[in-house]
Amino acid sequence: MSDIRSKTAESRWFDLFGRRATRRDFLRIGAEAAGMVALGALPGCGRGRPRRFLSQPFSLGVASGDPGSESVVLWTRLAEAALREIGSGNEPVDVRWEISEDDAFSRLVRSGVVEARPELGHSVHVEAEGLLPGRDYFYRMIAGGEVSPIGRTRTAQAPGSSVDRFDFAFLSCQHYEQGYFTALRHLSEESVDLVVHLGDYIYEGPATEGRPRRHEGPEIVTLAQYRARYATYRSDHDLQAAHASAPWVVSTDDHEVDNDWAGGHPEDGQSPEQFLLRRAAAYQAFYEFMPLRRSSMPAGPDMQLFRRLRFGDLLEINVLDTRQFRTDQPCNGRVGASCAEHRTSNATLLGRTQREWLFNGLAASESQWNVLAQQVMVARLRNFDSDGRELWSFDKWDGYPVERQATLDALAESRAANPIVLTGDIHSNWVSRLLRDFDDEQSDAVGTEFVGTSVSSGGNGQPTTDWGQNTLRNNAHIDFYNGQRGYVVASVTPQRWTSTYRVVPQVEEPGGSVETLARFVVESGRAGAERE
Repeated sequence: MSDIRSKTAESRWFDLFGRRATRRDFLRIGAEAAGMVALGALPGCGRGRPRRFLSQPFSLGVASGDPGSESVVLWTRLAEAALREIGSGNEPVDVRWEISEDDAFSRLVRSGVVEARPELGHSVHVEAEGLLPGRDYFYRMIAGGEVSPIGRTRTAQAPGSSVDRFDFAFLSCQHYEQGYFTALRHLSEESVDLVVHLGDYIYEGPATEGRPRRHEGPEIVTLAQYRARYATYRSDHDLQAAHASAPWVVSTDDHEVDNDWAGGHPEDGQSPEQFLLRRAAAYQAFYEFMPLRRSSMPAGPDMQLFRRLRFGDLLEINVLDTRQFRTDQPCNGRVGASCAEHRTSNATLLGRTQREWLFNGLAASESQWNVLAQQVMVARLRNFDSDGRELWSFDKWDGYPVERQATLDALAESRAANPIVLTGDIHSNWVSRLLRDFDDEQSDAVGTEFVGTSVSSGGNGQPTTDWGQNTLRNNAHIDFYNGQRGYVVASVTPQRWTSTYRVVPQVEEPGGSVETLARFVVESGRAGAERE
């Protein structure tokens, strides 16, 4: 989260490729973003002109993601400086990819050649198929005589197969300027099958003096600016190490586009047409820099991000998108007293299509654990001002209580086994029981919410705050709070779910240590977590 900022004047708005946008451009966007770059219509892979690089083209690292039982996405992006050196900044370039059973690449199982195309910023997204379920693999890229770092990935277990254990980590909110990505370095040394990133991969604001690090430029609005910001983040070696250590599943929150945006509504100061142009640029850059399948390739300002991943009979992860389809935050504020529009049934975080997809999936699930991986806190955060008036945080599920109630009812009535909600956004650690009725402290719990803190956003943080303690007192369903930085490792078996909160007390200087803060256990068949 960040402070409200004034936005740039209309004269500074450009299209995806940096050309000055006219009012005609704004008016032709519309619901289907007519006139924007049609990424899905790009030509298929051919053969780029062979060139030999003069410097390392893989300086942004490698990554993998969205694992299936027989496939996984492999990613890299060729460095702009290395391309310019050989005069290939506007040309496709051939990239060879290899997957092996060992990190010496003596047991190669799959390989091929793909074009890194300038239309997608010379990024590479390979959907490598024909792999075995539940297996570790190693991968690398080769281009122009240079070899990338080696990454480790892992396929999902076969649908319906028996799985004894699955370990994964979840995290969010990595502000480059506010701290070092020390948590990601420690995460890269954990032995996990998957990493789930819940949003705020970058921050869009202008460079600020007096912080531990400094990124480039003003607040970003064009495709070129978003690309440059992602390149800065991706140059971080700790982030690269974490990506190379395991496959990632990613989604967006707000800062990948604009602070606190909602559907077609920016934070402030932009017309709907301007904001759709900006959202299209942000989504294209997000796709270019993430290990996403082609099904997530954006079409103008629209992007398919909600999706479902299955890991044998043990675990089903519903990745949600709580930004793209939401109605504007009610009551004209981020935190405040309730108003008439606060409780309207038309208010939504998910949108009708995503909500029906989620509810139908929960009803049909046969997995032993059912996860909602999403961005903003579901549990009620009840607080009061100095006059005793109840305050609501409208950017969270608190701002959309009718849809929250429908979701809690769906968790209860679908009989989906062992619902677990994973949340980021709030730059602090929480554990909550999700009550069917938050107005009744004796109401049945229908699920458990684990909220993970930020990687670096907010600086070092501290174990506790007055606000956190007040929130604990005012919300009996919340069992734990901590304000430090870090990530959470979840270990899942058929009988129990264990969330281990790992914290990094120091992120404002490099090289901080990591420690285990707390461990919480959910027993199968019983909502709510107990501290171990």
